[in-house]
Amino acid sequence: MQTSVSPTPRPRRDGRGRFFREYGWAYLFILAPVLLFLVFTLYPVASAFVMSFQQYKVMGSTWIGLDNYSRMMTDDVFWKSIRNTVIFTLATVPVNIVITFVLAYLIFQMKNKAQTFFKATLYLPAVASGVTISVVWLAIFDPTDSGLLNRFLGLLGIDPVIWLGQSGTALFSLILMNWLGSHGAGIILYLASMGGIPKSLYEAADIDHASGWTKFARITWPLLKPTTLYLLVTGIITSFQVFISVYLMTQGGPNFATTTIAYLIYQTAFQFYEFGLASAQSFVLALLIVIVSVLQFKAFSSDVEY
Repeated sequence: MQTSVSPTPRPRRDGRGRFFREYGWAYLFILAPVLLFLVFTLYPVASAFVMSFQQYKVMGSTWIGLDNYSRMMTDDVFWKSIRNTVIFTLATVPVNIVITFVLAYLIFQMKNKAQTFFKATLYLPAVASGVTISVVWLAIFDPTDSGLLNRFLGLLGIDPVIWLGQSGTALFSLILMNWLGSHGAGIILYLASMGGIPKSLYEAADIDHASGWTKFARITWPLLKPTTLYLLVTGIITSFQVFISVYLMTQGGPNFATTTIAYLIYQTAFQFYEFGLASAQSFVLALLIVIVSVLQFKAFSSDVEY
């Protein structure tokens, strides 16, 4: 006598419910930053792009096509601001990288306690706000005899200089201010990279009786190229957007000698209330930054290992 055995029922496939049980909270936590990005970053960028083709008005904008871009391209002040920004970038970024590397290399030779002291001291300006640093430099560049820089020149028998009030010295003053500060973050990065170089490479070089310059040129510098490339890219991006020191110290003068593209955008938007033209200027600045960054990666990253 055969007994029939009822087949075991197969469990229901609940793929969707299982997916949400396993990953639902993860996507819920991701949702918050995604919404913040969409609302406070993507939407303003898209809105500004549309605005660049309009004559913006609060109570109704007028579509004017490429008029803002053509007007910008025929504006002498715009081209002067581009020129000032490029001069500021070329004068500050390479010099700052050299200064940062030399300071980091000297600090790396010291003992741990001395390294800690100098790292903290040189990083301190990076903690201070740009407003605070600009106010300090305003006192240094004071055109009277009480200014620190003019007082030093007086000891050498040189007459006081109106550093920020002359077209010939205003931009150089901002460049000098940049040279003498803001190296702390780069020094920390270089020191971390130097500490990551295997000591066995230097030991092998010593066995081959390599000179100090050979070890630097064949070991230290090549292995620091990724850090140098990073500092180069971020330094150029930062210098293209220089604003605080210009706003607080020169207001773009005298005679537009220190008007940078970022300061011109501010003036166009919040002093002349031409938001459409300011949006067009902003996207030209963004395009310049993207082009320069891509060129840097193509030119300098071919022999860099990541």
